[in-house]
Amino acid sequence: MPALSNPLLLKWFNTFMRLSHRALTPLVPHASDIRLPLRGECRDGQVYLVGAGSGDAELLTLKAARLLMQADAVVYDRLVGDDVLALIPSGSERYYVGKARGHHSVPQAEIGELMVKLAREGKSVVRLKGGDPAVFARMGEELDALAAAEIRAAIVPGITAASAAASCMGIPLTDRGHAQQLRFVTAQLCREDGTPDWASLARKDETLVFYMGLSKVSAICHGLRQAGLPDEWPIMLVANASQREQQSLVGSLADMPEKLAATPLPSPCLIVVGSVVQRVATTPAALASNFCSAPQTVP
Repeated sequence: MPALSNPLLLKWFNTFMRLSHRALTPLVPHASDIRLPLRGECRDGQVYLVGAGSGDAELLTLKAARLLMQADAVVYDRLVGDDVLALIPSGSERYYVGKARGHHSVPQAEIGELMVKLAREGKSVVRLKGGDPAVFARMGEELDALAAAEIRAAIVPGITAASAAASCMGIPLTDRGHAQQLRFVTAQLCREDGTPDWASLARKDETLVFYMGLSKVSAICHGLRQAGLPDEWPIMLVANASQREQQSLVGSLADMPEKLAATPLPSPCLIVVGSVVQRVATTPAALASNFCSAPQTVP
């Protein structure tokens, strides 16, 4: 089309486009009338390891939501949100196998046995796990149990807590000016010597995200400072990321233990260490309130 250089012609064209849009708007389906093209169904005798995301049902993948509504049985964890569980039809079987610190309601071996039993009964099974099933969620152990029993398995990823927490706080996990690396670390200190390699973790060019570390904040801050990170190095704690109950604390390696003692946070809580955390302090409050539902941040 030739360029519309004539001002009168350009004005006429813009008016025509506006009127055309108004005339055609009633013909466009309303959002509530749109049906997404979801295909497939749960297969009998198969187990689906599904990520429930961070708790906000709108952050579920479409595939995860479909499987939840189709499965004969759902085996779910403690950190799965109520809004997500509400997607499970009333006629589906539910099995709670949640774990809390110091209280393992169902041993891991029994969870594997339950999944195998349900699948052998010919049922389609969703093993619903908080966050992403492949990030600190014992997916490997459950795959091994299913493989040993020759049960078919499929994996459906979910939004992990690190992504949800960073997004709701309005910061990137990586940034050209702050971090060229990203590392997820379990704070359970499960290694034989009971201590992480703090020297390898104390870098200024990366973002560290510690999972399951609320009770180990002091140890993390002390270990990173001893390994060379400065006292003022930024750290952020985010509890119940992406949920209505989300709370957060922002501080430094030197003062975070004291801040947490003064303002305790509930579990689950994620720990983010790195200069990207500085961006929280520079984000206008009015803008930050749009990232997530009513985030509560203590500077």
